[in-house]
Amino acid sequence: MNSQEQNNMDYDLIIIGAGPAGYVAAIRAGQLGLKTAIVEKQYIGGMCLNWGCIPSKSMLESAKVFEKTKILSEFGIDGVDLDNISFNWDTVKKRTKKITKRLTAGVSFLLKKNGIEVINGTAKVGSDKSVYVDGKKITAENIIVATGSKPKKLDDKLENAPSVEMENLFDLDDFPEKIVVAGNHVSAVEIAQFFKLIDKKVTLVANSSYFLDGIDPFLIDYITKNIASNGIELIQEGYPSKYSEGKLTVGDKKIECDLLVNCSSRKAIIPESETPFELTERGFIKTDNDFKTNVPNVYVIGDAAGKSFVAHMASAQGIHVVNAIKGVKGSFDYSTYPINMYTSPEISQIGMTEDMIKEEGYEYKVNEFPLSANGKAMIEGNTEGFIRMLSEKKYGQVLGVQIVGKHATDMIAEAGAYLKVEGTIYDVANTIHAHPTISEIYFEVGFDAFDQAIHK
Repeated sequence: MNSQEQNNMDYDLIIIGAGPAGYVAAIRAGQLGLKTAIVEKQYIGGMCLNWGCIPSKSMLESAKVFEKTKILSEFGIDGVDLDNISFNWDTVKKRTKKITKRLTAGVSFLLKKNGIEVINGTAKVGSDKSVYVDGKKITAENIIVATGSKPKKLDDKLENAPSVEMENLFDLDDFPEKIVVAGNHVSAVEIAQFFKLIDKKVTLVANSSYFLDGIDPFLIDYITKNIASNGIELIQEGYPSKYSEGKLTVGDKKIECDLLVNCSSRKAIIPESETPFELTERGFIKTDNDFKTNVPNVYVIGDAAGKSFVAHMASAQGIHVVNAIKGVKGSFDYSTYPINMYTSPEISQIGMTEDMIKEEGYEYKVNEFPLSANGKAMIEGNTEGFIRMLSEKKYGQVLGVQIVGKHATDMIAEAGAYLKVEGTIYDVANTIHAHPTISEIYFEVGFDAFDQAIHK
């Protein structure tokens, strides 16, 4: 493109979708001086801020506090009448809405601060570096699609079931007693546990053969046992096929069901395009390693590309693409992003799983240290859990870390730093951690890897 053609463009960059992929890319583009527009048809902040990551974690936190009230006497707090304690869903919704409103307002402020034009409407990708927003044509040298994904719809045979999409969960005034959650990954486990924490009868139907795909088998075994010990019935590879007389048919079982919550595998939201996007076998928009599509100058990031389904990866992809547009080249690293589960206790992993390590042919070892031996965990009354470190035998390089415990989703970031710099078990052991803290389990497992844990 010559300079005259470029000057005729309305923008340097148009982004379709204002979720964590799109709005982060837009802010980065504004910081780098790109004239940028972002098109959003519904929610600034996307699924994550409006009905996904933030709202779901907010309601989970309320459920955890509700559960904690049952053991307040152990901490010396008397006078709490457990018979009169109840979970106020209306108050939980109000608190969650307040948090969401503050965060989405913050995103809107940052977009404005960085000179991003926000256009409300439905976008269609043109074939000549253009985007049509409700019929109006705008142009840009580069276009980023960040339209996200949604859970696949339930089978038409279940149209008479009392079902709800996660997007509409906060529209409910209250919850019935017998709840079935359908889904096979992290969010399904989180939602199932939420309902159990507020004393509902819960069945989790993992409606695919890919239950917790990508999670280390050791953790899957822990999670499966934890689900059972918490009184949640788990049906794996179950496919709800019929709803009749208050019961959901799954295989040869009939499950009492007052509400069916859809947390099924995700399906890409694909915008209309004059040049059809090439898709993957799973129905996501196909991209190369730099997120370029078969349509010239059009990139796809976040869920719509199907390479990951977590907000932090979507944001990282957005920054990567904008940097590349500005001439900063680099390869995108998938090896050091954490997978978090906000259950009770929390669960997190980063780096390679045992299956990956075996496939690569590494000689490796596994070391663990329990939270039951950690002073801060005892103080908090949260001794369930452990840290598990996988390392290469010859040089001691850290290959993967897994944590189960109350603060797991925060503490995993330290492991990310070790992986990023190809740190070793000796680096882990020699990093000084304050006492008393939960994070001391890092230096304990580091010592355990090359000699012997101090408090084990």
